[in-house]
Amino acid sequence: MSRRQSAPAAMRWTAYIGVAIVFAIACAFLSNWQLTKNEQRSAQLELISQNYDADPVPLDQLLAPGATLPAADQWRQATMTGRYLTDHQLLVRNRVHGGTAAYEIILPFQLQDGRVFLVDRGWELPGNRQPTPDHIPAAPTGEVTVVARLMPGEPLPSSGAGAPPGQVPSVNLPLIAQTLGAAGAGLDPGAYGEVISESPAPASMPQAFEPPSSDPGPFLSYGIQWILFAVMGFIFIWYVIRSERRAHREAEADAAAIAALAETDPEAAALLRAETTVRRAHQKLRRDRDSADEDALLDHAGH
Repeated sequence: MSRRQSAPAAMRWTAYIGVAIVFAIACAFLSNWQLTKNEQRSAQLELISQNYDADPVPLDQLLAPGATLPAADQWRQATMTGRYLTDHQLLVRNRVHGGTAAYEIILPFQLQDGRVFLVDRGWELPGNRQPTPDHIPAAPTGEVTVVARLMPGEPLPSSGAGAPPGQVPSVNLPLIAQTLGAAGAGLDPGAYGEVISESPAPASMPQAFEPPSSDPGPFLSYGIQWILFAVMGFIFIWYVIRSERRAHREAEADAAAIAALAETDPEAAALLRAETTVRRAHQKLRRDRDSADEDALLDHAGH
């Protein structure tokens, strides 16, 4: 390679490598994001495995009045005795159950010591002729012992706090306390419970909550894929530089052969020059066709 040609090539190759480095940094960021999500999901599955079927204990042992539910106690089963405030039932709209949007039925539950705790009794599908369920099984009256899994309160959805009368958009405990009015004045802000059982058992109950998914998700495979993409970026740049170097060496060898032949046989040198031009044109056409085929394959894979 001549000095006149090597400088532009070196600059171009440096730019190629710079692009590969930037691409690798982006891939590393995306890989770390997916691997972090995988760690979070693994920790969540471990927590569910430890707590979901653990023996129930009294609510006070897991959640003091006014305290926030510790993350380590989510899904724990708590027992509580008291009575439902049946006149203050609410529906939580747009809850996914049975593969469709359903309604969850929530009521304040007043414990024997006066503490008010929110209980989610289950879910029902929309009705046949109206958006709300056709029938909602009534909560038991009088004293009842409830076993429920503890869950943290939810944030408001991005759409805001709007909902029809008697409904709320999420299990947002401050919003529910405000919606309940006087009955929600002492509502415990730290958690709510998803019902497992009620004793004495009512004649019927809403649809029971499904067990949480044990699917670890695709995060680990996505994280590995981004690492492979970064490696492939460097391999591609190496292939491009290698191809350019080989093409330049061939061009220099052809030029030297033509120059040497021109001193002894100008006609043969002209013929060799023409053959070289045709060969390079065919090589370029083949590279362009291969590149077009690769683009088509990538487009097809993207769809």
